[in-house]
Amino acid sequence: MTEKLKIKLSIADRIYPLTIDPSQEEGLRKAAKTIDQLAKKFEQNYAVRDKQDVLAMCALQFASKIEQGGIERKEDTLEVTERLKALDQLVASKMSVR
Repeated sequence: MTEKLKIKLSIADRIYPLTIDPSQEEGLRKAAKTIDQLAKKFEQNYAVRDKQDVLAMCALQFASKIEQGGIERKEDTLEVTERLKALDQLVASKMSVR
């Protein structure tokens, strides 16, 4: 069993103590830093002072990126599927000529 690591992350001027697997530390610290930077950007650019509103805007931005990525991957998959079908038909037509 892997030994757990206790860390503290600061997000939007609050400290969050966590117990994690050591392999998660770098990703969590980077994520916390990204959220904190984005929250500060929203506070500065939109004069939002309520931390809950700022964090909700951060959550929306991150979730929309994930959803958009899924949509784009689905579109890419459909495009690849169509190209493979066209290639398959081309190969089949060339095979039937012989």
